[in-house]
Amino acid sequence: MRLTPNRFALPLAVVAGLSMPQLAFAQAKPPAAAGPTAQATLLGQYGDWGAYSATPGGQKVCFALAKPTSSSDIPPNRRTAANAVYLFVSTRPAEKVSNELSVLVTGYEFKPNTEASVAVGGSSFAMYTQKDGAWVKNAAEEAKMLDTMRKGSDVAIKATTSRGSQTTDTFSLKGLAEAVKRAGDECK
Repeated sequence: MRLTPNRFALPLAVVAGLSMPQLAFAQAKPPAAAGPTAQATLLGQYGDWGAYSATPGGQKVCFALAKPTSSSDIPPNRRTAANAVYLFVSTRPAEKVSNELSVLVTGYEFKPNTEASVAVGGSSFAMYTQKDGAWVKNAAEEAKMLDTMRKGSDVAIKATTSRGSQTTDTFSLKGLAEAVKRAGDECK
C-alpha cells in the first residue's frame, strides 16, 4: 500500500467543488486537510467517462471519472440518490502520480478494516478502503488493473458499508481509454 500526501483528500476536494453539467453530483464535505474547494473543467466526454482538470490548492490534477451504470445493495434500498459513487483515474504531476485508480463514495463510509473487490473480465483485484475512499491495495497491480479495464466492457466493485450493507457498483468502461488519455495529455 502506498500513501501520498493528498491521496485521501484530493478526490473529495475535487468532487466537492465540481460543477459538471454532464454528471449529476452530490455535494461532499471535504476534510479540513483538503483546503480550498477546486473547480474542475470538463476536457471532454468519452462514452460513459469524462476527462477533467482542476487545480485544488494550486496543484494541477487531471482525471477520468465515471458513475456506475448500475448499483445494488443487500439489504436492498439502503442507498439513495445522495449516495453517489465515482470511479477515478487520477494524475497529479506535482506528486509524480500517474493513473491512480480510486473509488469515492458520498453520504456513507466503507466498513473499517475491510477491502473492496474489483472484477473486470476474468480478473479480480483488491482495494483497501478508508472512510469514503478505496484504492488499489497492491500498487504493483495498478497498471495491470487499468490495462485490464481498458480491454473490458465493465467493472464491478463490491464493498461493505459502515452499516453492514453489501454494495455492488458496476461501471461501464466505454470511453475509459480515451478519457484517461485526454486527462493524461492535459497533465503532461
